[in-house]
Amino acid sequence: QQYLHTEYRRKSTMYIRDRAWYSYLKQNLNYPSQALRMGIEGTVIVRFIVNTDGSIQNVEVLRGIGGGCDEIAKNVIENSPNWNPGISKDRPVRSRMTMPIRFRLD
Repeated sequence: QQYLHTEYRRKSTMYIRDRAWYSYLKQNLNYPSQALRMGIEGTVIVRFIVNTDGSIQNVEVLRGIGGGCDEIAKNVIENSPNWNPGISKDRPVRSRMTMPIRFRLD
């Protein structure tokens, strides 16, 4: 098992720029029908590990809101493009990320 870094010079980031990340979310984050019917909105907190090659593993929901939103948020992270790994001492390292995924009814 590789060491998991919590302190690093540069945190893990999406392989693609923020604008592209939001575009990815817009295309892949579908509001669950159950949540729509029940009027559920809020923020799902997802934690995961970014490996040295940028791949994602160990995706877990830390705080969910129900109505199918938790599963959708987890799925979006699991299927996201590779990230840039964290950097420590000028080397890529495994790092833990926590990301909020917001569901809002408009």
